[in-house]
Amino acid sequence: MLYRYRVLIFLFSLSMITYLDRVCISVVGKRMKDDLDLTNEQFGWILGAFSLAYALFEVPTGAMGDRVGPRRVLLRVVLWWSLFTALTGVASGLVMLVVIRFLFGMGEAGAYPNSSIVIARWFPAVETGRAQAFIWGAGRLGGALAPLVVIPLAASLGWRASFWVMGLIGVVWAVVWYWWFRDFPVEKKGITEKELSYIQDNRRFRSHEHGLAWGALLRSRNLWALVLMFHFYMYGAYFFYSWLPIYLQEGRQFTEREMQFFTTLPFISGAIGCFMGGFVSDWLVKRFGLRVGRASVGMVGMGLSSLVMWASALSENNLTAAYLLSVGMLFKDLTLPVSFAVCVDIGKSRAGTVAGTMNMIGQLGGFFLAVFFGRIVDLSGNYNFPLYIIGTLLGFSSLLWLVIDPTKELNWGYERKGGVDTGLLDG
Repeated sequence: MLYRYRVLIFLFSLSMITYLDRVCISVVGKRMKDDLDLTNEQFGWILGAFSLAYALFEVPTGAMGDRVGPRRVLLRVVLWWSLFTALTGVASGLVMLVVIRFLFGMGEAGAYPNSSIVIARWFPAVETGRAQAFIWGAGRLGGALAPLVVIPLAASLGWRASFWVMGLIGVVWAVVWYWWFRDFPVEKKGITEKELSYIQDNRRFRSHEHGLAWGALLRSRNLWALVLMFHFYMYGAYFFYSWLPIYLQEGRQFTEREMQFFTTLPFISGAIGCFMGGFVSDWLVKRFGLRVGRASVGMVGMGLSSLVMWASALSENNLTAAYLLSVGMLFKDLTLPVSFAVCVDIGKSRAGTVAGTMNMIGQLGGFFLAVFFGRIVDLSGNYNFPLYIIGTLLGFSSLLWLVIDPTKELNWGYERKGGVDTGLLDG
C-alpha cells in the first residue's frame, strides 16, 4: 500500500474518534439532564462551552501545526481531549461540566486544521478533495457509531462510563500515531522514490514557504466569504452534533430506541455526502477547473440542505421529519470536504492556519446554535422553530459560493514592487 494511503488511514481513524467523543454527550444528553436536573438552556451552555473554546483555539493550534509540524501537535491535541473526555464522566453539576467541556474544546481545537496540513504535505493537489472526503466521511461514521456504542454502555454501566471508554480509545491512537508518522514524506523510511516524486511534483506549494502576513487573512474578500459560508454551515452541522437526540426524544416524542436509529441514520447519510462531495469535486476539477469543481458542489449541497431543513420543520409527521433530516445531512455534507479542500487550495503551505481560521468562525456558529437552541425551546416550547432559522442560514451559505474562488491563493509573503507591498493581495 502506498504510504500516503497509510497516512490517510490514521487520519480516517482520528476523525472517527473525534466524533465518537464529540457526539457522546448529546447521545446521553437526556440521561445527563435527568440525573443532574439540567434545563435545556443549561445543557445548551454545556454544549456551547465546547464550541466556544474550540473556536478560540482553532487558529493558534492550526498555526502551531504549520510551524512545528502536525506529528507533535496532534499528539498533544488527542491526549488533551482524551483526558477531558474522561473527566466529563466525573462531573457533578453545571459549573463543573461547563469548565470541563470548555477545556475539552480547547484540547480538540486544531485536529482538523492539522489534518489539512498532513494532506497538504502528503497528497498531490488532484487528490485533495477525495482525501478530505475520507476524513470527513470517517467523522460521520464516528457519529453514526456513537449511539450504537454509547447507548448500550450507558444502559449497562451508566452514562459516566461511556466517557471513560471514549477517552481510553484516544490515548491508544495518540501513542501509535507519534511512533509511526513523520511530518514530511521525505522523512519517512520505506517510501519509494516514485511515490515521493509524485507527491512533490504535484503539490501546489513549496514546503519552504514560511512567511506569514496576517493582513493576507484580514484583507481577503475570498477568505471572508469562505469563513462566513462555514459559519452558516455550522448552525446546521451543530444541530446534528448536539441537539438531534433531544429534539427527537422531546420534540418528536421518539423512544430512546427510536432515537438511536434516527440519530445514527443522519450520520450515515452524512458519510455518503462527504464521500460524494469530495470525489465529485475532484472529478469536476479535472473536467472544468478548480473554481467550478469546488463551488458547484458547495452551492448545490447547501441550497438543497436549506430546502430540506425547512420541509422537515414543516412536517407534522414525526417519521417523515426524521427521514428528511437524514436527507438534509447528506446534502449539507456534500460541502464539508470541499470547504477544507479550498483551505488547502488557497492556503498552500499555511493550510493549517487557513483551515483553523475557517473552523474558528464556523465554530462560533456552533456556539450560538448550542446556546440559543435550548433558550428558544425553553421560551417557546416549540422544538421546530430553530429549524426554520437553521434552514434560512444554510440558504445564505449556499449563495456565498458565488464569491468563493479557490484559484485565488493567499500570498503570505511580502514583495516590494514600486514601493508597494503586494503580499496582502489575493486577487
